[in-house]
Amino acid sequence: MKLSKLCERIDFELLQGSMETEVADVIYDSRNITEGTMFVCMVGAVTDGHKYIPDAIEKGASVIVLEREEEAEQIPENITVIKVVSARRSLALISAAYFDYPADKLTTIGLTGTKGKTTTTYIIRDVLAQAGKKAGLIGTIAIVYGDEFIPAKNTTPESYEIHKHMAKMVEAGCEYVVMEVSSQGFKLDRTAGLIFDYGVFTNLSPDHIGPTEHADFDEYLLCKSMLFRQCRTGIVNVDDKHTDDVLKCHTCDVVTFSAEKEADMMASEIRFLNEEGRLGMAFKTSGLLECDAEIHIPGYFSVYNALTTMTVCQQLGISEEAILAGLANVQVKGRVEPIKVSKDFSLIIDYAHNAVSTRSVLETLKEYDPPRLIALFGCGGNRSKVRRYDIGEVAGELADLCIITSDNPRFEKVADINNDIKVGLARSNGNYIEIEDRRDALEYAITHAQKGDMIITLGKGHEDYLEIEGKKYHFSEHEVIAEIVEDIKAGRLEMEDKSLRMI
Repeated sequence: MKLSKLCERIDFELLQGSMETEVADVIYDSRNITEGTMFVCMVGAVTDGHKYIPDAIEKGASVIVLEREEEAEQIPENITVIKVVSARRSLALISAAYFDYPADKLTTIGLTGTKGKTTTTYIIRDVLAQAGKKAGLIGTIAIVYGDEFIPAKNTTPESYEIHKHMAKMVEAGCEYVVMEVSSQGFKLDRTAGLIFDYGVFTNLSPDHIGPTEHADFDEYLLCKSMLFRQCRTGIVNVDDKHTDDVLKCHTCDVVTFSAEKEADMMASEIRFLNEEGRLGMAFKTSGLLECDAEIHIPGYFSVYNALTTMTVCQQLGISEEAILAGLANVQVKGRVEPIKVSKDFSLIIDYAHNAVSTRSVLETLKEYDPPRLIALFGCGGNRSKVRRYDIGEVAGELADLCIITSDNPRFEKVADINNDIKVGLARSNGNYIEIEDRRDALEYAITHAQKGDMIITLGKGHEDYLEIEGKKYHFSEHEVIAEIVEDIKAGRLEMEDKSLRMI
């Protein structure tokens, strides 16, 4: 592709060479430079792309995009050089051009907020599928389209990756893309130039504040608010106290949802569902849709995730029937995910791996008032001991029984990690047993379940490995639990309480 085409939406200065230069690919990581490619010198918190200009020259780059004019002095005349104010922003706009503006060929739905983005993106995608619509997904867990499942490195990928995968979604026949848009994604211009058809705000609380992320909460909020100057229709949770600030200077139409206030879409008569070991929420809606809805993901926050989905899909013209069917059947892997094991007790898998998320999910389950709440968890090796103390304290406070076990011990001994967890358990006088092998721990939890128990496994979530001594070994809690249940059904394992019914 000619350089002139790639640069049609950016401001730049041609320092040397020709705009007719052919470009084979757009590269932002110097390790991937090959003959005839464009190298974009991005400046980040950790590294500066200008340091790798000699590599670009040696590897045969045809174009170099830089921010500092003086760096051009080292570049031979046969290489085209353009200067831009922001290499990051330019990369986004150049990438869009390179892939022929795939976002323009999709209905784009961007979600921002502190909590609920991951779950809600999956719910929206599943509802669209229920309606017979093909949708791609870009999020914290993975990039998904068709049969492709690509594990994610960042919640919001680099701009080049966004446009590359959107182009593949178009090729795969997708009509929609549902995307988590992080505050870092806005701050680092990964979404520059994108105008979302729908921008969604879930909620906001202090997070991602630190030297390599956001200077303070005000900057974090500002970055979140950028979505509403980059979308055509904003869909917002008016129950969140930060909504007005997020909408400051917005340029979009606004549609609202609420479980507490007057809004375009409202939920009422909210109740908790616990039906033969299956947990969820039920509620009525009024406004844009008037119906009875259920979602089989436990917790009050699931009502907000459902409301978000219903409002988005109503705006997309999806039928009420498809919306309700999608909500009723949705599951998000590793995010407060109920696993069908027994009609007499519940088992949930969740990714919670710090004290805040552990408290949130355990308090959510306690709202169902189970006779016993059992938390099975470990902590990662080569990480802060304080995290271990805090998780132990929170779990000991809220769970009736803790089963402490292995979770990515890395280069530490499981016993040493668990001894740190016990420090926190002692603070809250938590009741616990220790079973180092995670499979054995899962087997114990299931075979020793009592009627009405809620068992939650924490820390692994969607992960399918255990990291030990620098190696990742396949370990899927979903697979292990299925094997244990099959062993019980086949008589190879026995339940302590033989009256309990397995599914």
